[in-house]
Amino acid sequence: MPTEKIRKEYPDIAPAGPTYARAVKAGDTLYISGCTARGSSAEGDSAMAQLRVTLDRVVKIVEAEGGTAQDIVKITTFVTKMSDWYPVDQAQIDLFNEYFDGQNPANSLVGITALALPGLDIEIEAIAVLG
Repeated sequence: MPTEKIRKEYPDIAPAGPTYARAVKAGDTLYISGCTARGSSAEGDSAMAQLRVTLDRVVKIVEAEGGTAQDIVKITTFVTKMSDWYPVDQAQIDLFNEYFDGQNPANSLVGITALALPGLDIEIEAIAVLG
């Protein structure tokens, strides 16, 4: 029997654009489209301010499906300025510890030239296994 795929939207957490779903749930797996700090007070702010908002949005989407941050098994982090992220500094470690409590997901860090809008410097997409 094929796995049902449910397209999900979370307009109060992180509205999606017109050409994609914010997440797709397939069985116990939740695939979350890239989230940014767009529309928040962190848009255009520091890398760490944007990271906090972005992680918060990703975690709240997982929580909306009954999961926790520890259910997030993989993230891909896209950044416009690699020097803000590597080498990793204590502020970044502290934020990850705050959200994941030492149970960090697998993470790929990818440097890019730009995101969809000026003032956005980080985007995170995620995969969570619920249950």
